[in-house]
Formats: sequence, C-alpha cells, structure tokens
Amino acid sequence: MATASGSAAERGHLSIVMDTGDDAPDDDGSADLHPLGPVGAAFDKVVDKAWEPLRGNPNLDRLFYTASELADFSLLWHLAGTARGVVRRNGHREAIRLSAALGAESAFVNGAVKSLFRRDRPDHEDERPHKLRQPLTSSFPSGHASAAFLAATLLSERSRVRPFWFAAAGVVAFSRVHVRIHHASDVVVGAGIGLALGRLVRKVLPLR
Repeated sequence: MATASGSAAERGHLSIVMDTGDDAPDDDGSADLHPLGPVGAAFDKVVDKAWEPLRGNPNLDRLFYTASELADFSLLWHLAGTARGVVRRNGHREAIRLSAALGAESAFVNGAVKSLFRRDRPDHEDERPHKLRQPLTSSFPSGHASAAFLAATLLSERSRVRPFWFAAAGVVAFSRVHVRIHHASDVVVGAGIGLALGRLVRKVLPLR
C-alpha cells in the first residue's frame, strides 16, 4: 500500500511540474507583445542589429548621448525657440507658440498615449560611456522623437535653414536608439506623432 501511495504521489508531482513548465512564459520575450505586432518586432531587430556597430564609437557616443540629454524635457527645443524669439521680429509669438505646443505634446504623449502601452525599454546591462537619465515610463512611443519633430515642424516655418531643424530632430530621435532607451519603432511612431501635431498647430495657430 505504501508503495502504491508513493507511486501515485510521484505521478501527481510529475504532472504538476510538467504543467507548470508548459504554462511558463518563454525566456525569449515572446510574451511581451509588440504594439505593432510581428512586423514591428522584426523591424526593431533589424534596425538594432544594423545600428550595433555604431555603438562604442567615441565620437558617435558623445554626439548621441549629448543630444539625448539636451533634449530631456524638451530643453533643447525651448532654448531654440527662445533664441528665435530674441533675434526675429515678432519672434516672441513663435517662441510662445512652440513652448505651449511642447507642453501640450508632453501631456498627450507622455501622459495619455504612453498610459495605453506597457512596453519595456531595451535591455542594457553594460556600463554606459556617458551620463544618461533613465525614464520610468513606457517605451512606446518615444517622447523625445515626438517633441523633436513637433519642434522641427514649427521652427522650420519661414526658416531659411529648414533642413537643419529636421536633421537636428533626426539626431535627437535616433539618439534614443543609439543609447538603448528606445526601440526603433518607438522612435518612428513618435516622430510621426510629432509631425502630425506640428502640422495641426500650424493650421490652428498660423503665424501672422
């Protein structure tokens, strides 16, 4: 009787172990669903693999880490708007419009939109070559990218150096991929949101 009871207990224990193993999440992160589905996940992997050789280059690290830090809280864009406001006639109106738009964008993207997603940020275990603030919000979408392209859309209006503003926005946006704070799809979607918001602001609050 004792042997039969022991065998039954062992079979029950084995069944529990097997069931637990089947229900456990995969270690490859497949349980973490991508906001854009399999296509988005594949896109992120391709971009990250292509970008990896650029990481560790001292000059590129300095450029992208500096751009990423300067754009924290949209400081870079507020400074650019203020400078434009000082040197241009009626520039204070442009500066005020930009600052107000950036404030609204931050509330919308970092508050409303990010709250709809709970995406983890890219893994990074190595020591960083430069100082970098680690955000606690969802990785999707990128607030740096949305703010950058919103600012570029507004700053480029009536500007003789229109390409410069979008180039600067691109550096800031993809600095987030370089420093492994955002996935590539976070940045692309964030940039799209910024462009759309910028055009909306230009339509609702046109310069006179």
